[in-house]
Amino acid sequence: MNTVKQSHSSPTDQLDDSQKPHAPKSTSAWTWLNFLGDVSKSEVDVLLLSMAFKFLLFPAYRSTDFEVHRNWLAITHSLPISQWYYDTTSEWTLDYPPFFAYFESLMSIPASFIDPKIVDLQNLQYDAWTVIAYQRLTVIISELVLGAALLRFIRVSVDPSRQRILSASLFLHPGFLMIDHIHFQYNGFMFGILLWSILMACEGRKLASGILFAVLLNFKHIYMYLAPAYFIYLLRSYCMSPAGAIIPTRFISLANSVLLVFLASLGPFVLMGQLPQLLSRLFPFTRGLNHAYWAPNAWALVTAADRVLLQLVKHLGVELVVNESGIASTSRGLVGDTVFAVIPNIKPIHTFIVTIIFQMVYLIKLWSAPTYKSFVAALTLCGYASYMFGWHVHEKAILLVLVPLTLLASENYAYYKTFVIASVAGVFSLFPLIFTPAETLLKIVYSFIWGGMILYPLHKQLYEFPSSLPWVLLESFENAYLYGFAFLQAFVTLFPLMTGGNPDTEFLPLMATSVYCAVGLIWSFIRLSTLYIIQQY
Repeated sequence: MNTVKQSHSSPTDQLDDSQKPHAPKSTSAWTWLNFLGDVSKSEVDVLLLSMAFKFLLFPAYRSTDFEVHRNWLAITHSLPISQWYYDTTSEWTLDYPPFFAYFESLMSIPASFIDPKIVDLQNLQYDAWTVIAYQRLTVIISELVLGAALLRFIRVSVDPSRQRILSASLFLHPGFLMIDHIHFQYNGFMFGILLWSILMACEGRKLASGILFAVLLNFKHIYMYLAPAYFIYLLRSYCMSPAGAIIPTRFISLANSVLLVFLASLGPFVLMGQLPQLLSRLFPFTRGLNHAYWAPNAWALVTAADRVLLQLVKHLGVELVVNESGIASTSRGLVGDTVFAVIPNIKPIHTFIVTIIFQMVYLIKLWSAPTYKSFVAALTLCGYASYMFGWHVHEKAILLVLVPLTLLASENYAYYKTFVIASVAGVFSLFPLIFTPAETLLKIVYSFIWGGMILYPLHKQLYEFPSSLPWVLLESFENAYLYGFAFLQAFVTLFPLMTGGNPDTEFLPLMATSVYCAVGLIWSFIRLSTLYIIQQY
């Protein structure tokens, strides 16, 4: 298969200034955004249209995460820093790293002027229009960090037109819309920091890349799943010569920079002797293998297999040893420890070992080929392995896979098809987050439009006809799987109506969604792993 150039590159591959597209000179209203560089009118139009649409979502459904973040505004505004990680006024205690707590504290200042009740620690479940509008607005504004990074990716690209599609796909991603602007979180802001870090690596500014990633870790610790790829890449390509010798000045510079970031974040809590308390909030190990709705990963298929085996024992008399305590656990799909009825139970150490084994494969390849493209692929796969085999994975963590994978989508048709399967399965796996009637139609229509605007143009540019009959058959099976999501959505919609909300079968739509999406995500994981291992970098 012919390889298509990636849509972003190192500085040595960049276009010279005479080749780069420039925005037309104008005095129209959109030129105020030119502080980001040469911003075209079409890019500003996308930004303004996106923001306008998100403003319309202010009254939309919001999850308990909305109250979580309102409570964090109140904690960081009303209490001294020494009490932030001890407060239990609400059940939604502060459990993000200190940089995010500082971020909440900063946002609490204007909130206190807009409506003092927003930052009243005792004012639980406050849902006045002022707090709704303010918190929704902070998500939109902070997401501009993501938008700025995506604009910069276009500017350094060898193929700006193709990169413009990829950048638009991320800024308008259904995952960000559902999780941040409806469900309510700040993923756009934090993935913006991640993309700035990756962008610094793309431009050869590796020290800045490492510093930004250290900053990101102190905003949200879930990004530690990506840390092994950063460690190997920066050590091998920045701190070592091509011959393999350590460059002391660079190693010390990187180590000191990262240490200073962590001192700025954790230092006050270390001085107060609160580091154990802070860590206990960040890493609660009392949760079970699966979340309430099984994230569509390897353990979702294992859990479903256990349920099928249990039914075989119950109804067909198959002779298997059954763990009685696992019968209730595997039949309800609710919050709590996952205890299997037939299959041996999975423990945290098992998930850790499997994840490390897979990551080591990618890290060895990255060590031998510490290029930018190899780094992005290894970074994606480290996040993917953690999602596939991690302990108590949330469905929202699929963004750790989909965001960096987008940067690889235009590498060639094989990468594109991997991106399509993962994106469709990953986006659909987020649908259960939004279950209210009005928003249900919105998420389906929006995701469909997004797919048409992003996937179809890339398909036209990258498509390669399969070279042999086995590849034709494989392509047909993959397309059939993708079309199957239409039938899955019909089942999820109609099944509760047909059963009248029977409590004995109410879990089936969620289980079907989890299992079907898991099949696609696991296949995409296998595809991406194979491509990375066999490709030369």
